Amino acid sequence: TNGPAIENFVCVIFNVSFMNCTWHVSKTTSGDTQYFLYWKTSKEEDFTECQNYIKDNYGRHTGCRFQNVMIEKKRACFLVNESRNGQNIHSNDILVEKLTPPLNVTVNCTEASHGCKIWWQPPRTSHVKRRSCFKYGIVIENK
Repeated sequence: TNGPAIENFVCVIFNVSFMNCTWHVSKTTSGDTQYFLYWKTSKEEDFTECQNYIKDNYGRHTGCRFQNVMIEKKRACFLVNESRNGQNIHSNDILVEKLTPPLNVTVNCTEASHGCKIWWQPPRTSHVKRRSCFKYGIVIENK
């Protein structure tokens, strides 16, 4: 191909262990081109192919759904293989995690202090372990 074969490659982890990876096929790509996604989370591992592809109206793979994802290291490596000419496409990997809400939220309000104390535990994540990585916002709707 003359330009990039895929665009906007992104993987999103949600509910701790599910991951969706998606990409857009370039408008200049021929209709008989197919894409296969492989990924790994360490240099020691072999690449694993997607088992649950998302397809567009032409039957081309435009994404993948993963279950039971565990990313122990800070980076995951993704590879998209273009089947028309056997070309490997290294994408600009973007991995995003949509966090679940904080756990065990406790609120204790007293009239004597005219205030409330709020405690919580960090949300469960697939790979972030340090508490200092999180920032929280609180919205009080009723006093």
